[in-house]
Amino acid sequence: MSVASRHVMGTGIVIGALALTLIALLIPVRSFGGAAATAAPAAGSALGSSPAPAPAPAPASASGDDDGAGLMNTAFGPLTPQDREFVRKVRLAGLWELPAGRQAQERGTRASVRTAGEHLVEGHAELDRRVLEVGQALGVELPDRPSGQQQAWLDQLDRAQGATYERLFVQLLRRAHGKVFTLVAQVRAQTRNSVVRELATDANATVLDHIAVLEASGLVDFEGLADGPPTAVPPTAAPPAAAPPTDIRPRK
Repeated sequence: MSVASRHVMGTGIVIGALALTLIALLIPVRSFGGAAATAAPAAGSALGSSPAPAPAPAPASASGDDDGAGLMNTAFGPLTPQDREFVRKVRLAGLWELPAGRQAQERGTRASVRTAGEHLVEGHAELDRRVLEVGQALGVELPDRPSGQQQAWLDQLDRAQGATYERLFVQLLRRAHGKVFTLVAQVRAQTRNSVVRELATDANATVLDHIAVLEASGLVDFEGLADGPPTAVPPTAAPPAAAPPTDIRPRK
């Protein structure tokens, strides 16, 4: 075999070896590339059809009126749905108890009823001032009119006359204060917000004062406090002797 033939054969062998090497390299690249291209759409399809599960809802307020805003962080500590409900209810209390107290001062024939009205006006005027400050500090939107039920109570008082009016006034207000007293105590014990805690402390003193002065009238029907809305006692019923006026004042 000539030298030229050997060179041609050697060159052919080298070229063949390079070709085989290139083929060996290309086969895995195509194989893995095809698998990756197939897997990508599959993963995209799975994400599109099966979205990530939604986060679990926040625990509901212990009271049943959760406003849906959940736990909020403030400069004064955490603010819970129960805290916000309490702040709104303090405001609502003033929106109907202030006019009810003024009315009792004007229409009450018993000194004890007029005294109760005076306590309501003084106590809720101060508490209303405080709750407006708290609402602004915490960013809590407050109502500006009584609830439907509270307006219905005011309408009942407007229609009542004489002894019936006085007994209805005492019963409505005593029952309302008894209901809110439970919420005040719960918030005062549980809240981690310093501003809400201070408001609950003030509300506790005011509500307890109002309960005491209403009971001092001698007109509270204790059996009627728990079941159903209070109703007026018929005018023919003999009213009990009125207790002497007290000089209890809300804490300043």
